[in-house]
Amino acid sequence: MQPVLSSAQMREIDRLTVEQHNISSLTLMENAARAVISAVVDCLSGAIADKAVFVLCGPGNNGGDGAAAARGLALMGGRVHVVLFGTLEDTKGDARINFEIVRGLADKSKPSGAGAHPEIDPGTLEDFTGSLQFTECNSTDEWQHFLSSQNPTEETVIVDALFGTGLRRPLQGVQQEVVRFLFRLAGCRKPHNVRIISVDIPSGLNSNLADPIGDAVQAYATVTMTAPKPANVLPPASIFNGKLITANIGSPDRLLESATSQLFLIEESDARKWLWRTRYRPDSYKNTHGHALVIAGSRGFTGAAALCGAAAMRAGAGLVTIASPVSAQPTIAALAQPEIMTAALSETDRGAVSDQALEYALMLAAKANVVAIGPGLSAEDERTRSFVRAFVEQRPCPLVIDADALNALAPWPDGLRGSQRFPIVLTPHQGEMLRLLGTSEKSVLADRVAAARDFAKTHRVILLLKGTRSLIAAPDGRVFVNPTGNAGLGTAGCGDTLTGLVAGFLAQTSGAERNTEPIEAIETVIAALYVGGLAGDLAAQKLGMRAMVASDVREHFSAAIRAIDPEGELP
Repeated sequence: MQPVLSSAQMREIDRLTVEQHNISSLTLMENAARAVISAVVDCLSGAIADKAVFVLCGPGNNGGDGAAAARGLALMGGRVHVVLFGTLEDTKGDARINFEIVRGLADKSKPSGAGAHPEIDPGTLEDFTGSLQFTECNSTDEWQHFLSSQNPTEETVIVDALFGTGLRRPLQGVQQEVVRFLFRLAGCRKPHNVRIISVDIPSGLNSNLADPIGDAVQAYATVTMTAPKPANVLPPASIFNGKLITANIGSPDRLLESATSQLFLIEESDARKWLWRTRYRPDSYKNTHGHALVIAGSRGFTGAAALCGAAAMRAGAGLVTIASPVSAQPTIAALAQPEIMTAALSETDRGAVSDQALEYALMLAAKANVVAIGPGLSAEDERTRSFVRAFVEQRPCPLVIDADALNALAPWPDGLRGSQRFPIVLTPHQGEMLRLLGTSEKSVLADRVAAARDFAKTHRVILLLKGTRSLIAAPDGRVFVNPTGNAGLGTAGCGDTLTGLVAGFLAQTSGAERNTEPIEAIETVIAALYVGGLAGDLAAQKLGMRAMVASDVREHFSAAIRAIDPEGELP
């Protein structure tokens, strides 16, 4: 996983890199430029020669990164046009050096200061198989004149190097006009003809905030340096980033670790590590893969229980039992996969689980490695709510709580805590989270990271807060952002499917612990969320977001797991 750093933390890492590790700031800028060049080349499928590239630069270090990248792209044969919004006299330091080199090459004269900086290979006129132009732009009129003489709407790449991580106020004047132009360009009918690569952060965003502060560039891809920033990964700002590429430009890993971030971006390697540790062995069998008990369903609400149980089974649990009210059991048994067992629980006169079922449910749970409770359970009857509260308090194993079980416990009881031995995993969507907090004020979730962190720490639970870029908050205060998944997952049954997936993975963790060192529940939930989102992405690629349903996501668990750990799935 990658730590997510504030702009202040990033500046400190850059400073320490220069002062303690003998890496000059100019070298860091050159390395950043190489990462941008690589993204542009990939965007053009490796064919940079004779392709048009516009590099739009501000006068700061972000613009300096852009100028250095422009020089490299021109050396590779691109038709590069650098636009500096300001004047060369407005620039300073490393950025000034690179702008002077670009202007010198554009003027077809010896680049100013080239020989004084061995970190830079500015190239010579003989190296250029493409072309390089340089324009200073200080006003809206000059920008409109530039547009009238150029055509950046043809097949091209535009590098957005206007503003980096230091922006704190909404854009105005010509910079605002440029960003609005780029936003319209990204939304045109043929967006594949023009692709925008942002440097570090899409211009217009405050890198420390999840909410946009004004107009911002809609990037096709963003190359962020060293580590992601909050606006790179937290919605709605993250939506402006497009594909996020994190570039290592030379800062040692130990400096990132010393920043002690409490916010992290989940990576494929996190899921791969979990899959590797729970791989099937030659002597594996159903008991080593764990037993998941699903307490779910009620009369008239049987599909959620079947979806949850099927997901736990498909996720790799060795055994799955669905326990449901007696009148719902026959329907659930008919809907469920033949591999899944069912059990009947005492019910209320409305066909929901009754508090009289507690003793039998606890007996079933004692034979399981994990329990998922809630999908389709109903929380209207006080006897059902009493059952849920008592079961959670007396649980004999790890517990995943979703849907109506969350509603039965809302607002969350002050004295109810998770534990290291029997962790509690909550999987609410926004509405359920508000009920757990005992409020209807959506503003309390304006900062989703802080709200999730505070709840998880206070109640010692693992909180999986669903939504765009779902979050996982740990009892120790760490929060993890999941990059997989899409809007197609916002459909009926996908929450039940995720609950089953988490339970299925936790069941396998308990089984795997008999042969390996213990695997923490937080690691397991992280892997499950990543795999579930990836399965949704693969389903959307095949079916489209509009038409896919929860069972389609479940049927892509296998493809997602094999994409992450193909060798581990071979016999």
